[in-house]
Amino acid sequence: MVLAPVVGGLIYGPLVYFGAREARGHGVPEVMVAVARHGGRIRARVAAVKALASAVTIGSGGSVGREGPIVQIGAALGSTFGQWTRMPLSRMRTLVAAGSAAGIAATFNAPIAGVIFALELILRDFTARSFGLVVLSSVTASVVGRSMLGNDPFLILPAFTVDHAWAYLLFALLGIIAGAVGIGFARILYVIEDLCDKIWRGPEWLRPAVGGVFLGLILLVLPQMYGVGYPVLEAGVNGRYAIGVLILLLVGKIIATSLTLGIGGSGGVFAPSLFVGGMLGAAFGEIVNLIAPELTPSAGAFAIVGMGAVFAGSARAPLTAVIMLFELTGEYSIILPLMLAIVLATGISRMLSKETVYSLKLARRGIDLDEHPADRVLGDLLIADVMDPSPPSVESSTRLDAASRLLLASGRTSIPVVDDGRLRGHLRADMAAESLHSDDEVADQTVGHVIDEVGRVDVGLTLRDALAVLHKHPEDEGIAVVDADGAMVGWLTHRQVLGALSAATATPDSPHGPA
Repeated sequence: MVLAPVVGGLIYGPLVYFGAREARGHGVPEVMVAVARHGGRIRARVAAVKALASAVTIGSGGSVGREGPIVQIGAALGSTFGQWTRMPLSRMRTLVAAGSAAGIAATFNAPIAGVIFALELILRDFTARSFGLVVLSSVTASVVGRSMLGNDPFLILPAFTVDHAWAYLLFALLGIIAGAVGIGFARILYVIEDLCDKIWRGPEWLRPAVGGVFLGLILLVLPQMYGVGYPVLEAGVNGRYAIGVLILLLVGKIIATSLTLGIGGSGGVFAPSLFVGGMLGAAFGEIVNLIAPELTPSAGAFAIVGMGAVFAGSARAPLTAVIMLFELTGEYSIILPLMLAIVLATGISRMLSKETVYSLKLARRGIDLDEHPADRVLGDLLIADVMDPSPPSVESSTRLDAASRLLLASGRTSIPVVDDGRLRGHLRADMAAESLHSDDEVADQTVGHVIDEVGRVDVGLTLRDALAVLHKHPEDEGIAVVDADGAMVGWLTHRQVLGALSAATATPDSPHGPA
């Protein structure tokens, strides 16, 4: 039991490190960012490396799920097909989502949940064109999966009914607790990962083998944590464990999953979140049945609802959670309490954390999937990347009539005023014309008499900073770009900002266009 994770780590550690490092971890965040940022492009080798690494991780005792890997594997296959056939980027993203849906549909024997998972979490888009292709992929995968594995669900869950209306209050309370547990699971996952990063100082490919010793010790104490754990989950849902054991299994699963991923294992967090939810719900149901056994559903009813609620709390995917548990049970009576608990779990999760178990991994890298592409461009591009060269300038001592002729010849509405290399302001055409018209002593007038303040921004700042200055000077032709000494080094207008945004956020119907 102790040596199995060590041997497995010696196999999948070098495989992931030298084969495809993005295959490490639970996989779904990598697919999400590939769709959102890279036009759905995923390297072809990821599918093979992820399949082998996840199989070895789970087979050697890694306490992770198989759903995250199959999502990444399906997504990589879809992306590879799209790149081979030179699909447009918009269609390649849909192919990635279709591959993810197919993986979920075949793994869970749940085609509808596969579709909703892909649209809600991966593609984050419910357009009709995307929906049709994803549905086709999910149905095909389910047909193939059932022909090979049969029609039985992956879990045999008990049926139940809700006979008393006040029991919905208990399901609501369970949903609130489950939402907090779901976010707690996500937080502990990355706390342990950070701890592993801080402690480990050796080569990354050896980390899973050394960390496997500690995982093996956990498995020695709690052998129920070995692998995915569906048989243990099924036993818990069917009421075969006492309250204390259920709580112990809940805590043990969180720690074992976090440690498996922290040492570099390859596997998903979907199944662990279902496991944690099932143990939480079963323990909650046992406690409720001790208090009022004649008025409440079975503990298994709370376990099923807890499974969906914890997943919804951790992943914040309420539609997927509802459809998934409904397909797994086939019981319509589960819908109302399930929806109630899941919506409350999602709300509590949102109150406690902006991020989910998937997006938190990306946020730690500085990636915000909810950020508009234009916002990302404004923060990434420097002013120096897009500014125009410095326009012709005049000194403040220049006669106004001469400066006006230069301004007219430039075709601009204003011209910078520079003395001894330092920017003082600018001469505006309207102010120059008004001064020349109203003053009889034109020959005595200089630019210094009508100089006006000009917006200026440091050359080392980003376009976001520049846009804020441009907004303060809407009537001017642009703003001056200056260096640390106040010398003008360029000129920036709204046109340059708009051009940069258009070039960076365009998604032309070409496989090689910008994403």
